[in-house]
Amino acid sequence: MSALPLSRTKTKSDQTDLEQRPDAGAQAFAAAVGRLVRMGRAKRGMTRRQLAEDSGTSERYLAQIESGQGNPSVIVVRSIAQALDTQIAELLPRDGGRNPALDRILDLLGCLPPAELPAIADMIERRASADLTIDRGRRIALIGLRGAGKSTLGRMLAKELNVPFVELNRVVEQEYGAGIPDLIEMAGLATFRRYERNCLERVIAEHDAAVIATAGGIVSNPETYALLLQGSHTIWIKARPDEHMQRVMAQGDLRPMAQNREAMADLIAILEARRGDYARAEAELDTSRDTVEESFAKLTQVARRWMDNGNP
Repeated sequence: MSALPLSRTKTKSDQTDLEQRPDAGAQAFAAAVGRLVRMGRAKRGMTRRQLAEDSGTSERYLAQIESGQGNPSVIVVRSIAQALDTQIAELLPRDGGRNPALDRILDLLGCLPPAELPAIADMIERRASADLTIDRGRRIALIGLRGAGKSTLGRMLAKELNVPFVELNRVVEQEYGAGIPDLIEMAGLATFRRYERNCLERVIAEHDAAVIATAGGIVSNPETYALLLQGSHTIWIKARPDEHMQRVMAQGDLRPMAQNREAMADLIAILEARRGDYARAEAELDTSRDTVEESFAKLTQVARRWMDNGNP
């Protein structure tokens, strides 16, 4: 009897199996894509089911993509990007594909003390908006998650300053003749965001002075958020996640987490995904543990400085 061979020739089945088995780099890439999709969804306050419906992707497959276990085609990624109203490039990890000049800038920024970065950001923002004619004037915009107190405090502040109070969602509803939930269900979130930008442009054009309360997800559209930052003094109204949830429940509504058993986890994910954008506001006001009157006093103090001399 001949000795058994120590090795054998690879069969076609073996070769196919090797080709289909992702290497570590491919697995890392898939995980990064999943993280970007998951963060993009959280930033916009969308449930997985809503994104699946808007993108034409099954909820189960979307869960696999977000966990890094899926292998979506470019067509699927494009559909998800369209549903998120973003560029497909924003859902792809950047591994060496940056502009060399941008790499150089990032390297230089990495050498600076963190305390100097806000001043650098202000300088870049001034340079980027040098050709814009928008003036912040006496417009104050309140941003943040639902339940922070934007509408309540906004109305009080507008009355105190004797300026109009504008709730941007109500402007959208009046302009397009449908409630926000119905509008999103009929036309999709991306369409709502376009309406939101159009209405913001009109509000800025029509009001030199106003208090504007915005939807929590306005930061998910870079162009609209940039317009808000350039055209108004922005204040991030925030609170602890449990207080956000308690206030939303007191309003009798759990949007955008309706019928979601993991509402608190989703709220925390949304807050984390948007935190960096909210932090770009000129000022912050934490309403946690404060009464409405205490929060209003703090808000008025900040707003008065802008109204009196235009400086925070």
